[in-house]
Amino acid sequence: MLARDSETSSLKRTPLHALHLARGARMVPFAGYEMPVQYSAGVMKEHLHTREAAGLFDVSHMGQIALQAKSGRVEDAARALERLVPQDIIGVAPGRQRYAQFTNDTGGILDDLMIANFGTHLFLVVNAACKAEDEAHLRAHLSDACVIEQLPDRALLALQGPKAESVLTKFCADVAAMRFMDAGPRRIDGIDCFVSRSGYTGEDGFEISVPADKAEALAAALLDNSDVLPIGLGARDSLRLEAGLCLYGHDIDTTTTTVEGALSWSIQKSRRKGGARTGGFPGADVILAQLESGAPRRRVGLKPEGRAPVREGAPLFPDASSSAPIGIVTSGGFGPSLNAPIAMGYLPTPLATDGGTVFAELRGQRLPLRVSPMPFVPNTYKR
Repeated sequence: MLARDSETSSLKRTPLHALHLARGARMVPFAGYEMPVQYSAGVMKEHLHTREAAGLFDVSHMGQIALQAKSGRVEDAARALERLVPQDIIGVAPGRQRYAQFTNDTGGILDDLMIANFGTHLFLVVNAACKAEDEAHLRAHLSDACVIEQLPDRALLALQGPKAESVLTKFCADVAAMRFMDAGPRRIDGIDCFVSRSGYTGEDGFEISVPADKAEALAAALLDNSDVLPIGLGARDSLRLEAGLCLYGHDIDTTTTTVEGALSWSIQKSRRKGGARTGGFPGADVILAQLESGAPRRRVGLKPEGRAPVREGAPLFPDASSSAPIGIVTSGGFGPSLNAPIAMGYLPTPLATDGGTVFAELRGQRLPLRVSPMPFVPNTYKR
């Protein structure tokens, strides 16, 4: 739905706003920003083009934060950050990146984020809707050991798809040698950038942090390649859903733990029971217990029968007649790559088994859904 003028006037704009309008984007409010939901090609074509060639996404609404230890030692910044996340940050080598979560005292997720080791400091990318709270959280807990610097003068682009490497190497030959989750400074088309080989689509690709005043020129240069189309939020959502990736505030939030969210893989051995640095993060007692004994519910993939998508908020039932819901759909829509509807949601752990059947309520009728492994579409990361 398009924002009214009064709503639009209060929204922030990214450095690529003029480029979006020039390319016919339909703009919508998202996380306090006016963002492109789709361009003239439409969501379906944008989605499939990203899977087949390369798509360019404006993700400049995300928060970018530099975390530097007052001692000057990046290991001290990593050790401090481990007070707030259940991941092994000390073990992230220079030039590498790791997925993590800020947790609360009950084990819930305050936000999920990426953490890169740039050798002299850590570089964090956090979700747009949480970035002010995340910065405040870091300042409240780590100011004794670290200098925390928000980087509002930087934009963030994501170039995703099987042709992303061939497109980007025309501007920076070094990126061809990068592997999935490599990250660090690179010079692209004469511009000093921070580049990671990662993304939010399940495809190979790159995220490029670029000075805000150079962002439009870099985006335009990338879009000059016929293999690249601009991609809006609509296709970004369907791509990440096919990839089985969580959207914060929907699939994970302050009431879901890392274990319930099927993100246990992101917690390394060193932070688990018996590890070198067990616990020491908010909610550690809850999360460590769930790692050992299991969680009461778990995020699962769901494939509805037929063609009708099941949307976020739909209650889930164990059979066609029960009146008491046992779970809920947290993300749902149509998967263009599969030509079929897909969804994610939470079920009691005993029912969260691949191949099982549950039911959603859709327009007053019960629709069967098969519990399915994720990702729905195999990822193509360059490892």
